[in-house]
Amino acid sequence: MKKSYLHILFSVILTSMLMSCHDLYVPITTELTPDVYPTTAEQYVAATGPSYVALRGNYAVEYFQQQSFSTDESIMPARGGNWYDGGQNQTMHYHTWTQDNGYVNGNWTWLSTTIGVTNQALAILNTTMPAGATKSTGLSELKMVRAFAYFMMMDNYGNVPLDTVYGDFGPKTNIPRADVFKFIETEIKNALPYLSDASGASTYGKANKWTAYALLAKMYLNAEYYTGTKRYDDCIAACDKITASGLYAVEPRSSYLKMFYPNNGPQMKEFIFAIPYDPAMSNTYPFRSVNIHARYDVPRSARAQFNLPFTPSGSSSTLPEYYAYFNDANDVRNKQWLTGLQFMSDGVTPVTVTTTNLGYDQFYKGNNPSGSYTFQVNLTPDIVLRQDVSSFDVGNDEIAWNMGYRNIKFYPDATSLNRNQNNDIPVFRYSDILLMKAEAILRGGAATNGQTALSLVNQVRAERTTSAALTTVTLESLYSERTREFAWEGWHRNDMIRFGKFEGKWGFKTNSDVNRRIFPIPRVALQLNPALKQNPGY
Repeated sequence: MKKSYLHILFSVILTSMLMSCHDLYVPITTELTPDVYPTTAEQYVAATGPSYVALRGNYAVEYFQQQSFSTDESIMPARGGNWYDGGQNQTMHYHTWTQDNGYVNGNWTWLSTTIGVTNQALAILNTTMPAGATKSTGLSELKMVRAFAYFMMMDNYGNVPLDTVYGDFGPKTNIPRADVFKFIETEIKNALPYLSDASGASTYGKANKWTAYALLAKMYLNAEYYTGTKRYDDCIAACDKITASGLYAVEPRSSYLKMFYPNNGPQMKEFIFAIPYDPAMSNTYPFRSVNIHARYDVPRSARAQFNLPFTPSGSSSTLPEYYAYFNDANDVRNKQWLTGLQFMSDGVTPVTVTTTNLGYDQFYKGNNPSGSYTFQVNLTPDIVLRQDVSSFDVGNDEIAWNMGYRNIKFYPDATSLNRNQNNDIPVFRYSDILLMKAEAILRGGAATNGQTALSLVNQVRAERTTSAALTTVTLESLYSERTREFAWEGWHRNDMIRFGKFEGKWGFKTNSDVNRRIFPIPRVALQLNPALKQNPGY
């Protein structure tokens, strides 16, 4: 969490107390109510805190895993029963999830909570804040939090209910996706005039005007899929607004990897909107609100390699089909991966593990199973269900634990004692703006400002690889570029669907059911709200 963002969460505990207030038969003047809190400028800012805490919720872990485990980007098999987690990782990979899948359920609850908490903050501040520019900006920033949460719900669950009035607890049916799209678009456009046009520390972690245009561009790029209507020219126009601001730039090769380090923040030239994380900040809602990529992505044998104060799990990895896109030896993005034989930070000393013959290979058949065995850690590309196919299990030995190449884009934070990391998670980056515009042009949008799809893609590539510039670009090569550029940033499912690749085969997955492009409405949501209707195919 960067200092510029701390004020947002400074009074979260006080605001949470306000949220839990109940009417009593006699007045209690020490109770937090809208009459006594918030009443000052600092308290108005603090009252927005719960919305940002809620948004932080699942974004870096469970939401990312739903977006990633359902694609060829990553996989989390069981290892001797570890990480089976009721089959939620297995069904996410096989595209056989149901309305009871933990990710499907948890992320619906998270996004619904974020929307509800923001509705409450809007109601409180709309009543208590004096009219003026500060109020207009503050309310518009909160509406952007709600719009982004609705965007994620629409993208993942299709037809969802709209709930914008705090205190209205009546059941609401889910409405057509195209109508949800229109609501989000209108919300963003209404907020735009009041959002700050500044970037950097003063607006970091909050939605500024350029965040609004980035979200519009993302919506318009996907509009044909969401609504049946092409909006590629609108996507290009939104991208051009951001470019014309002159506030952002493609991060150079020398700092590409640094964008994702524990000390990243508003100094990154590419960050349009990011969600800050800080190991010292406690969790207020029933979500972990943490960035623990190192826990899942770093092999447990690599604790000393990264000087970590905890033993990582190393339970997730990429698939060979995804890693194949990283085929340019001169590309700096290759350095986000751990592959093959592992060495300490000096690049010379091997990373070794000492175990037993049986500990190294649970299928060892020799005459000395307890004999000592020391080996250099070697991460292998393939995932093999050696122990049990039906339970998605690769085994519980060193061979199993070192299966799969690992992504360490969100570089392990050796300063954190509780597995939570300081790395902020970017949501919108300037390179995405350039590549979205390039794609919109390729899909039929009109080129502007003398830019072509080829020039835009090469503008990004010039800061990623020393290989020669491309001489032509197609949708397929653009998809490859997006795959390399945004690995582990939560956009791959969205990209695969738009490029018609989500029904393909990878790993152990063969299901090509197009209904899997959206997730089911969770059972618990259907039980709580009988007006909801289940999505097709479930």
